[in-house]
Amino acid sequence: MLDIIRVLILSIVEGVTEFLPVSSTGHLILVNEFVSLKPQSFSNSFNVIIQLGAILSVVVLYFEKLNPFSSNKSKQQKKNTIDLWLKVIVGVIPAGILGFLFDDFIDKYLFGPVTVTIALFVWGIIIVWIENKNKKISIDSVYKITYKTALLIGLVQCLAMIPGTSRSAATIIGAMLLGCSRGAAAEFSFFLAIPTMFGATLLKLAKMFLGGTIFTAWQWFLLFLGCVFSFIVALLVIKLFLNYVQKHNFKVFGYYRIALSSILLVYFFFIK
Repeated sequence: MLDIIRVLILSIVEGVTEFLPVSSTGHLILVNEFVSLKPQSFSNSFNVIIQLGAILSVVVLYFEKLNPFSSNKSKQQKKNTIDLWLKVIVGVIPAGILGFLFDDFIDKYLFGPVTVTIALFVWGIIIVWIENKNKKISIDSVYKITYKTALLIGLVQCLAMIPGTSRSAATIIGAMLLGCSRGAAAEFSFFLAIPTMFGATLLKLAKMFLGGTIFTAWQWFLLFLGCVFSFIVALLVIKLFLNYVQKHNFKVFGYYRIALSSILLVYFFFIK
């Protein structure tokens, strides 16, 4: 029962933070200090695998919009959907290449409290600074994003390989700097997450199993439960987030990141 409660807490944290510009990694590192599964190797695997549940929420929520074969779409709409997918593929190429080449380096040298704390703070400042600028919006729909813009957003997404940066923060802020409205930036960030997170998760899973990782029946059950919980929570959060960005800016997330980095600083460097 205690394991199930831990799974619920961790899954809620993952589902809430994965698509918000606040860094799910930073939150999971903090929460795992107080609530974690045993052994540590399984806890690390759990934090990676439950991302699949969050990804699936995007697929379900946007299935009609992302389905190029829908009978409800006209020929032009189907063409636009295929075009959107091609732009997503272009956008994911930089992270795919760099992630494959530097995944082990990042896990070994960057995945720690120092990096996360710094990244949370720096990107908190960046978000507030960007929101204080007068931005010219030239792209008010994901369909209007060009291949060049998609590639540039994909390049910015590579910054999220630094733990604590937040993939959502990097892609959304990058898209806004390139002229996208908050709504268009958020949607393209969600779509870009599908192949990016699937690829990153499958890469880590492959390394786990090739390294001899074996789960018990109970652990498989906990993983399944975690994916279900993170799916449900992420589904609700995405809907609320999209409604939020229609009326508000992202400053609150910037301030929140700065506050969280301060908490991490005090905990990891003065209390722990």
